[in-house]
Amino acid sequence: MLDKKLKYFQVVLGSGSPRRKELLKSLGIDFVISTRNTKENFPENLPPKEIAVYLSQLKAEAFEKDFFYPNKLLITADTIVVLENKILGKPQNRNNAVNMLLQLSGKVHNVITGITLKTSEKKHSFYSLTKVHFKTLSSDEINYYVDTFKPFDKAGAYGIQEWIGHAAVEKIEGSYFNVVGLPTHKLYEELLLFI
Repeated sequence: MLDKKLKYFQVVLGSGSPRRKELLKSLGIDFVISTRNTKENFPENLPPKEIAVYLSQLKAEAFEKDFFYPNKLLITADTIVVLENKILGKPQNRNNAVNMLLQLSGKVHNVITGITLKTSEKKHSFYSLTKVHFKTLSSDEINYYVDTFKPFDKAGAYGIQEWIGHAAVEKIEGSYFNVVGLPTHKLYEELLLFI
């Protein structure tokens, strides 16, 4: 069991996301939260799967070397939304959010989360990909969602756990929790192998 293996580690979640916090907690893992400011820039030529991993590695590298000591385990993650090979980041404002949802409306997009596990001795990164099918949304539905839920801190301008997930998502292929922000099943498996 993972909890027995992890009892010798201090687990640190390098994310301020309340959704990631809840998902990691649901795995029965004791952890603390510590964050570092990171500019989320990436090389233009990277394929989307590698961008999510690259950004999670960037977040891990932001922690100084003296942060790590034996038996300290850092978990960092980054989630991106990809529509027709174009990255949809976090919306800058209301118009930006509305435009993103107009683009997603009636289409299938990918949600990719990159995760990095790091200790003083080693580092391992991986990703999880989920295909999300959106129904065609009306302007009223998009405006209602943006004005009510203000999804400005979410990649692709939506949170699947909110109203829009119930009303607009026709089906998903892959991990639901990956779309929320942390692919718990994959993380569980990778942690068992890592430690």
